Amino acid sequence: MNGAPLPERKKKPAGALRAIRLHGYASGDAFAGQRAVAEGNFLARELTVLPPNELTPGSYRRRVRELARQRGWRHEEYDVKRLRKMGAGAFVAVAQGSAEADAAIVHLSYRHPRARKSFALVGKGICFDTGGHNLKPARSMQGMYKDMNGSAVALGILAAAAALKLPARLDCWMAIARNDIGPRAYLQSEVVTALNGTTIEIVHTDAEGRMVLADALTLAARAKPDLMVDFATLTGSMHTAVGERYSGVFATSERLARAALLAADGSGERVCVFPQDEDYDEDLESAIADVKQCTMEGAADHILATRFLKRFVGDTPWLHMDLSAAKCKGGLGAVATDINGFGVAWGVEFLKAMLR
Repeated sequence: MNGAPLPERKKKPAGALRAIRLHGYASGDAFAGQRAVAEGNFLARELTVLPPNELTPGSYRRRVRELARQRGWRHEEYDVKRLRKMGAGAFVAVAQGSAEADAAIVHLSYRHPRARKSFALVGKGICFDTGGHNLKPARSMQGMYKDMNGSAVALGILAAAAALKLPARLDCWMAIARNDIGPRAYLQSEVVTALNGTTIEIVHTDAEGRMVLADALTLAARAKPDLMVDFATLTGSMHTAVGERYSGVFATSERLARAALLAADGSGERVCVFPQDEDYDEDLESAIADVKQCTMEGAADHILATRFLKRFVGDTPWLHMDLSAAKCKGGLGAVATDINGFGVAWGVEFLKAMLR
């Protein structure tokens, strides 16, 4: 897991581990499985640490396109022009603030010939988050190039699962954009219409993650997967709730919640299950639209964000992970770097359990 150095721009970068010798270890298959997970984890971390002038939405899309070509995955892109024509107003509202029209929802597909179940992995890919017109202060904006971590985790799970040849149909949906401030950036009090027809009252432009995920989840749900899982560094309130050693999960059934906890035990990536009862919806009632994007108060925003997102998954069984553990000072578990790729090992373990 820690053998390869992450990208850095120092004159004397860290050296890579040259070799590992294993003595008294018989099963090569088990090691190959761990290697696939480690490589998926490293892919997620490598992308997440790239600075925002190197990982723009455009360069991110090119990197993913090349990866799909190398791995033999099917690849499709929904750019801003196409999404606007389709009526994906939630994603477009965020993307339109950028000077470059390089945002897109990227769709990757892996198919095993003996697949019996289909899974959708959805990830938030905000390559930099200024907060928009509700501009973040400097302390809060520092490090906001890592706000694309959820999409990198989804991509890392896809890479690991494909390397392991898991007998499944896997679709990865990456909502790649920036949340910039500018004359075309979306404003408080606007009402926008999402891809599934839901009208949304904008309350705070820094709640952009749930906006881009709304349309990505709608696209993913239209493909009718057996199960949908999304990953996002979504709310500060989740970080307040559990700190940076756990991530929070929300599930549409008790069975999925139990499976999430078992996958945490099996992978060493710890999660805490949170409630999402319907009466929380009262806080998102709008006088002028179907739903408010969030509240100004911010209380229980991790729960309210989940209730918001649930409007876009339809009847699809769904699990949402709020990645409060995406960054942990000093590393976390087996990973020695602050950016730890949390979710990749959990995701592989979870998919294996769902296939069983």
